[in-house]
Amino acid sequence: MSDASRVSSGAYVSESYDSSAPSGWVGWIIFAGVMMIMLGIFQAIAGFVALFDDRYYLVRNTQLVVHLSYTGWGVIHLVLGTLAVIGGYALMAGRMWGRVYAVILAMVSAIVNIGFLSAYPVWSVMMITIDVLVIYAVCAHGREVVPVDNY
Repeated sequence: MSDASRVSSGAYVSESYDSSAPSGWVGWIIFAGVMMIMLGIFQAIAGFVALFDDRYYLVRNTQLVVHLSYTGWGVIHLVLGTLAVIGGYALMAGRMWGRVYAVILAMVSAIVNIGFLSAYPVWSVMMITIDVLVIYAVCAHGREVVPVDNY
C-alpha cells in the first residue's frame, strides 16, 4: 500500500475515495427494484388465477399449510403484488423507507409462498428465489442509491 492510503475501520481506503458518490453496485438496487415490480406482477397473476380458476392448482385448499380458500389466497397474493410494485418504485427512487419496506415485504412474501408451496411448487420456489435475491441486493448494496433531491 502506498502512503496515500489510510486505515478506516480496519480496511485500506484511498484518499481520493468519495464514499458519497454512487458506485457500480448501484445496479444491484435497480435490479432489486425491477425484481420487486416483476414479483408484484407475478403475485398478481397468482392472485387472479386463485380467484378465477381454483382447479388450476395441484392440491385442494384443505391440503395447504394454511387451510384458507383459494379466494382468500388470491386476495393475499393481489395485496402482496400491489405492495411489491410500490416497493420496487420506492427502491429505484432511493428512499430509505423503500429499502426497509422492500426487505420486510420480501420476507413476508417468502413466508406466504412457503405456505402456498404445495399448491404450485415451481411457481412458489420461483417467487421465494426472487425474494431472496431482493433481500440480498438491498441488504448488501442498499445505500448505493441516493435520492435525486440529495444530489
